[in-house]
Amino acid sequence: MSKLAEFKALEAQLAAQLQQLDAMKNDSGLKQEIEFEQKLKVLLKEYGMDLRQVISILDPAKGLSVPTVSASSSQRKPREVKRYKHPQSGEVVETKGGNHKILKQWKQEHGSDTVESWVQ
Repeated sequence: MSKLAEFKALEAQLAAQLQQLDAMKNDSGLKQEIEFEQKLKVLLKEYGMDLRQVISILDPAKGLSVPTVSASSSQRKPREVKRYKHPQSGEVVETKGGNHKILKQWKQEHGSDTVESWVQ
């Protein structure tokens, strides 16, 4: 694409975006939201509070569930121990995951579906 064509395309995009911006500036709903946000910021500053404190006051249940840095690093539920019993040899393997040496060997020999059917 030539530089002139690229320039004209960008100019047309800019004109369309400016038209959208003007339409949004005249939107009464947007004006109302901007006014609300400004008044809310003034109130928060006046009372020395932040949004989390306001949320916890207005809806205590939601205030507890606001994600924080420490909440995102929470641990998952521990895995349950599975017990596999080989039907022919009677050998028993207990494991919390599929990374068990004997279990892998069985899955190679007999197939994963078959070994999973040995769970007790």
